[in-house]
Amino acid sequence: MTTDHASGASTGEAETPPLGDRLRQRRKALKMTLQEVADEAGFSVGFISQIERGITVPSLTSLIAVCRTLKVEAGSFLNPPKVATPFTRREHRPVYGLGGESGKAVSYERLSASFPGNVLRSTIIHEPPGHRSEPMSHEGEEIFFILKGALTLEVDGEAMVLEAGDSAHFPSLRTHTMWNHTSEPTTILHTCTMDVFGDGAPSGSPTDSLAVTRAENRLEGIAEGK
Repeated sequence: MTTDHASGASTGEAETPPLGDRLRQRRKALKMTLQEVADEAGFSVGFISQIERGITVPSLTSLIAVCRTLKVEAGSFLNPPKVATPFTRREHRPVYGLGGESGKAVSYERLSASFPGNVLRSTIIHEPPGHRSEPMSHEGEEIFFILKGALTLEVDGEAMVLEAGDSAHFPSLRTHTMWNHTSEPTTILHTCTMDVFGDGAPSGSPTDSLAVTRAENRLEGIAEGK
């Protein structure tokens, strides 16, 4: 689903069957069980079942993992806007999502362009209050930078609260999940090397580090000339 900032109108949603129905049809066409999809994609059976029944809307990275298991292009289920130029304007940048109840679904704004050899995928994520992503682990690396609100990020079982101006950078092979523990929407700048847009990107080279920076510490370093 895509919505333009200027008009607020969504396009293409009425003619398209729900995401869960399409994923179920593809799984059955491959004669795969829920357990087989869950095992290969790295999720629980319950999570895959909830996606198919429309109870849960997967994140972009989770959808990519499921699509790989189902041997189908993610573009068959997700049609994010293409960015062919180096620049985007806030008022003209489309907002899109994977469905879900209005006001309770995660939505995205694509920032990164598509060109031969690019490896960075960047979005602005609008996460509603109470939303929690499923634990995931995948190739590459990623950065979260909190633009507005707050977020709890858990990496390999270690939870930390990130507030506006805070950031985290870690290899995506580390199991991670996030949730908006507040009563207000949270806005996140997210950059990763996983091909969440279906553009065709190489895998990243993970390391063992987790870097978290706090806004106040970063500003102190700038003031001291560090």
